[in-house]
Amino acid sequence: MIPVAASARIPLTALGFVGSDLRRPECVLCTAAGDILAADWRGGVTRIAADGRQQTIVGVHPDGGPLQPNGIGLAADGSMLVAHLGPTAGGVFRLGAKGAVTPVLREIEGKPLPPTNFVLEDHAGRLWITVSTWLSPRALGYRADVADGFVILMDARGARIVADGLGYTNELALDPSGEWLWVNETFGRRLSRLRIHADGSLGPRETVTTFGAGLFPDGLAFDAEGQAWVVSIVSNSIVRVAPDGTQALMLEDADREFVAWVEAAYVAGEMGRPHLDRAAGSVLRNISSIAFGGTDLSNAVLGCLLDQRLPTFRAPVPGHPPVHWNRRATLFDHGPNAR
Repeated sequence: MIPVAASARIPLTALGFVGSDLRRPECVLCTAAGDILAADWRGGVTRIAADGRQQTIVGVHPDGGPLQPNGIGLAADGSMLVAHLGPTAGGVFRLGAKGAVTPVLREIEGKPLPPTNFVLEDHAGRLWITVSTWLSPRALGYRADVADGFVILMDARGARIVADGLGYTNELALDPSGEWLWVNETFGRRLSRLRIHADGSLGPRETVTTFGAGLFPDGLAFDAEGQAWVVSIVSNSIVRVAPDGTQALMLEDADREFVAWVEAAYVAGEMGRPHLDRAAGSVLRNISSIAFGGTDLSNAVLGCLLDQRLPTFRAPVPGHPPVHWNRRATLFDHGPNAR
């Protein structure tokens, strides 16, 4: 474990908020057009425009009932990709105009996909997908001794597992060079990277850094200096990680008693949903992801599990443009009457 270095933290008083009446906005994306896109537990995605106008598109799962979006991705064709975190089954679905839902991937190696965590479409049109665990319910995977998470690559050759044996695979991101896939392993409590080969296969997993007590890495984004901003659930914290693994604490809103309670359960192998379903910060309500936006990529926006709005702040270092930065979510009404 690399200790967190002392750093000038972003004060909680610097936080602002955008959006309203959101439902479990676990994952957020920002675009050059000024849009903020957030997963919405009603079954789709909410767009918050630069002028504050808000619109939600909800889709229906092909088997009936709403989608349960965890990670979302903006595809090159303007549709939204949704990683479905169903209670027992997962998959990736495409959400289009008027809430049309099309299956993208529902099984791997002949088996139905478990609840699915995250999806990203890269510049080559390949999909990178994470599944945290095969265990059901997935809370059985909230343990240090469970490592059955995996990464799927879906390209012109089809879908295949390209990395496995991961400790609760969560968000992933391409680093600014495009040569490495970085992955958060939430209950393995580490940030890992794998080299991407020309055929899409991955090299062996390399540990960038491991995290200490109370830190559970979930969301991930890169800044313009090539450092990763890692969001920790439970502790409501953000740690900036350099390529050499050095850590700097940038933001924190931790209830020490609550974090100690969760940590004790984690160490004992008894962690479960009650440890994630309580908001214990003074301002933040279990933050889970981060995206850089604004005209200069310095407006950081945070996803969260338990709030109906999104925290924001000005980052001291601008973000690196993500793969979807210049894409446009065409399923939304971009006219003057959008709400």
